[in-house]
Amino acid sequence: MSKDVAIIGVGQSAFVRNYEGSIRELAFEAFREAVQDAGISSRDIGASLICSAPEYDKQRSPSGLIAEYLGLNPQPTFMLESVCSSSTTGIRVGYSLIKSGLHDIVLVLGFQKMSEISSADSQERMGRGADIMWEAPFGTMMPAYYAMHAQAHFARYGSTEEDLALIRVKSSKYGVLNEKAVYRKEITLEQALTAPPVSTPLKRFDCCANADGASCIIMAGAARAKEISKKPVWILGLGAATAPMTLTGRDALDGLNCARLAAKQAYEMAGVKPQDIDVAEVHDCFTIAELMAYENLGFAEPGKGVELIREGQTYIGGKIPVNVDGGLLSKGHPIGATGGSQVRTIVLQLRGEAGNIQVPGAEIGLVHNIGGVGIYGNVVIMGR
Repeated sequence: MSKDVAIIGVGQSAFVRNYEGSIRELAFEAFREAVQDAGISSRDIGASLICSAPEYDKQRSPSGLIAEYLGLNPQPTFMLESVCSSSTTGIRVGYSLIKSGLHDIVLVLGFQKMSEISSADSQERMGRGADIMWEAPFGTMMPAYYAMHAQAHFARYGSTEEDLALIRVKSSKYGVLNEKAVYRKEITLEQALTAPPVSTPLKRFDCCANADGASCIIMAGAARAKEISKKPVWILGLGAATAPMTLTGRDALDGLNCARLAAKQAYEMAGVKPQDIDVAEVHDCFTIAELMAYENLGFAEPGKGVELIREGQTYIGGKIPVNVDGGLLSKGHPIGATGGSQVRTIVLQLRGEAGNIQVPGAEIGLVHNIGGVGIYGNVVIMGR
């Protein structure tokens, strides 16, 4: 378990439905919080990684625009994209830049201003995150894809719509407490179960909402981290994997193989096991995604993830608290910013600074961030 790269600063804008400013102003909100948290200035940052999914804003190459606005010239800046997992891909690249010796301090900033286009246009762009020859032309949208995952899990393991609703109830309980979440309203089990269908068996509250938002993570090598930060959070393990873009190219639909492989790599690098994780942030773009994550990350055996939510084991005080900031289901999902927001939550947990959602004694945390429909899988394990 090496401690070579640490996170020394984190920041996040509020996630909202319609941000009134520009993308540069949105990015600045997260950046300002992160540099203040780290106690540094833009002059200390050796390189910046700007992470976002394209086609939501008219600006080409937004990395240059944002780097200029944040005062990061003439340091190098790079644009990264792996759809919804873009900013944890940024964490992986930033770690590599620091380990290589090219830079001592690297900034990873994820953003998305999804309100620039209509909801229908947004869904169409998300659909094009799949194969545009063999799948997207037939109307496959994100809810339909995850509905197929849900149907497969139901058929193989006997999980139910009520199990998914229980996940949404948990999300809403913690989303109320998160001042940066877009959806801050508690939902009852009955409301979740009787909501209008979106794509059977998924209903309205099984699906996360589009949002505008930005997140910012500042990373440093060991020597600089110890010099600058009183509470560095160390990156202990990283895992990344991919899967065929078309669902017909996969062996099964009741889980995400990219997540399983990424988790295996991250556990091995960190020298820990699933039972060592004290708190986790998983990519719950849909309720079924959180259920699959329980199993893909080894928190439960395949088919046994339902027992965790039925028994309340993924709440604070349970066996493995998951998404105690409300997750994507309550926070919203500004694509490029999502992974950085997850990392921020875990950093605050490990510092003991998570306030009314603090998991007592949390020492090791995990982030599971998925891009597209299980195409890209990133897992980050951190320790204090």
